[in-house]
Amino acid sequence: MTRKHLGRATLAALPFVLSFLVDLILFLVLKDRLPARLAGHFNVSGDVNGYVDRTTYVLVTAPVLPVLGALWVLMVVRGKFYGRAHRLLIGGGWAVAAFLQYVLVAALIVNLDAPDGAAAGSFPLWHLAVATGAAVLAGGIGLLLVRAPEDPRAGKSPADRERIALADGEVAGWARTTGSWWLPLGALVIVATGTGLGYGVTWFLGAPLLVLALLMLTFSRAHITVDRRGLTVSGLLPWPRFQLPLERIEAADSRRVDAVAEFGGWGYRIRPGRTGFIVRSGEAIVARQRGGREFAVTVEDSGTGAALLNTLVDRNRAGR
Repeated sequence: MTRKHLGRATLAALPFVLSFLVDLILFLVLKDRLPARLAGHFNVSGDVNGYVDRTTYVLVTAPVLPVLGALWVLMVVRGKFYGRAHRLLIGGGWAVAAFLQYVLVAALIVNLDAPDGAAAGSFPLWHLAVATGAAVLAGGIGLLLVRAPEDPRAGKSPADRERIALADGEVAGWARTTGSWWLPLGALVIVATGTGLGYGVTWFLGAPLLVLALLMLTFSRAHITVDRRGLTVSGLLPWPRFQLPLERIEAADSRRVDAVAEFGGWGYRIRPGRTGFIVRSGEAIVARQRGGREFAVTVEDSGTGAALLNTLVDRNRAGR
């Protein structure tokens, strides 16, 4: 790990480490005042509706902050987040750690001096408001501390990107189809799960899964188009579709993307500073919008699509 990555990892891990230490120290200080059976679950009104013994409570809650912190560090070190996206990722980690730390502490406080779990008080909902305030404050501190790394691709100006030469009045378009074997297979698994929940439990749980499966099947073979309308991603049906108009695009690149490191998985992904339709790791058209946000779609022959998109963006700016 380089010194640069070590600094980022330390800043990402720090709020989770501090929160874990605060919770641990507070538990050790207060354990003699805690009952053998703790109120460990509360309904939406804050009333107790579940109890656990003290050992189970510790085993369940103790790993939460360390595990989440490790995942956050992994995203910061392995994920390709730059500029504003990196700052939001660090600030978000500080906010999440502060929120969880306060909630875990509040759960201990409501159990103090109760002779047994059944006698524990309720969980006042104002604790959630205070936890949210703590999250906002900690997130702000994280944003102040972070120094966002520059995007290594930002040095390449729009004028340096590839283009396709077109004569005045010449019209061109580019289209490809992309997909992956896991999309229809995943849709079938979700259909089976949704149907089982619908018949066995309730269609209130099963119906949303069937809708999700329909969307996955619709985009099991997605069509990517570059033309005078911009960059369009559509499925087997006319709707839904995603369209990025030319006037919103600053420039486009063809580059390799890592599905997990950059987008956290596959499908339609939304991440700080980027959105994408990702079916695999590999070459992709990456359109950089005027606000700095990126939209990526993994597709073969992405170099041709990106070059034509740059040409059409130039034409749109020139009003031709």
